[in-house]
Parts: sequence; structure tokens; C-alpha cells
Amino acid sequence: MHRSAKRLASLLTCAAVPVLLVAGCSGSDSDSSGDASSSASKSAAKPSPSVAPAKYKTLPNPCELFSKDSIKKMLPKVKDAAGDRGKSSDNTSHGTCSWTSSDEKGVDGTQWRWLDTNLQRYDSDPGVGSGEKRATDFYTKQISEAKATKNAKKLATVQTSGTGDEATAITYDVKRDGTNFKNTTLVARVSNVVVSINYNGAGLAGADAPKTADLLKQTQAAAKEAVTAVTKSNG
Repeated sequence: MHRSAKRLASLLTCAAVPVLLVAGCSGSDSDSSGDASSSASKSAAKPSPSVAPAKYKTLPNPCELFSKDSIKKMLPKVKDAAGDRGKSSDNTSHGTCSWTSSDEKGVDGTQWRWLDTNLQRYDSDPGVGSGEKRATDFYTKQISEAKATKNAKKLATVQTSGTGDEATAITYDVKRDGTNFKNTTLVARVSNVVVSINYNGAGLAGADAPKTADLLKQTQAAAKEAVTAVTKSNG
């Protein structure tokens, strides 16, 4: 009887081993599956990069930035007051327009003027930043390029207040074919839009060169009109 009891206990112990092993394996699989589910949930819950939406969605006609009085003052003998609009594949993001004027004064020579404007708008993009940041970068680049104009003399930088979020004018002289040209480049940023204006003039055939201060004053007034046109075009 004693031997039969010992044999029964031994059999029960051997029979229990596979059950424990299976239970152990089942517990391991359960833990692994839980970790994978937790990682997947964390990955799915991770937010994608986002940026603030761009403020302005469109641009005005670049040839309609300035009033008729401004065009007449800046270009007294303008060849075409409507301006020459440049081609663009997307008029809501980029636009240019230019005007020329040749005011002939007989023996007193000729006053020549040239006006050009460029509009650049940026959308927000998670990959590269907000529209405002992208416009700020372009604003800085435009100023640097104006300052780096080849053979520029008497270069000066003038901060312009009351024109968008920020505005800078650069004045300089450049001599071409023996004639001294007075130049003003003004770059203004209003949120995600950059307005660049180039205005220059020269006295030809013996005429006196225009005064830098006069060109700067007219360019600053024109820039204010351009910034207002951008805001109005976006309601």
C-alpha cells in the first residue's frame, strides 16, 4: 500500500510538469503581445507636426498697387500707366509689374525713371515652416541681395516704420555707361507676404541726377500703398 501511494505521487508530479511549462509559455506570449499593442498605441497617438495657417491667401494685381497720383508723381512721362505685368504660373503666390518714364526737357536733358514691384506670398508647410517664417526668411534674403549690388556706391540702409510688420529701404548709386543712377530698393513684409519695390532714376543728356532723398520718400509712400493693397485684397 505504501509503495502504491509513492508511485501515485510520482506520476502526479510528472504529469504536472508539462502543465506548468505550458502555463509559463502562455504567460510569456501574453506579456509580449501587450508590449506590442502598447507601442503601437503610443505610435498612433503621437501627433504629426503642425504649423499655424498662413494669414493671407491671395495677392492683388501687382500693376494696381499704386494710385494714379503716385504713378504720375513717380513717373511723370510714363509710357504706359497700366504697367507691364510679368507672367506668373500662380498669381495668388507671385506677381510682378514694371513701369518706365522718359521725361525729355529739350536742352535741359532728360529725366529717366524706372519702377518695378515684386509680390511674393508663402503658404504654411509642416516640412519647412509657417508662411510667416518663410516670408521673414525671404525678406531678409532680399535685403541682403540689395546690399550686395555690384559696384554700388554710397549705400545706406533706412528702417521704414508704419509699413507692414517690418520694412527696410536701401539706397545706393550705380554708374552705368558714364551715367550715375540713383537707386532705392524697399522690402516690406506683412505677415506671409513680401513686397519688394525698386525705383531708380537718372539725369540723361546733361540733366541733373535726381536726389536720393526724393526717390526714397516716394518709394516709402508707394510701399505703404502696396501693403494696404495686400491687406485689402484678402478682405
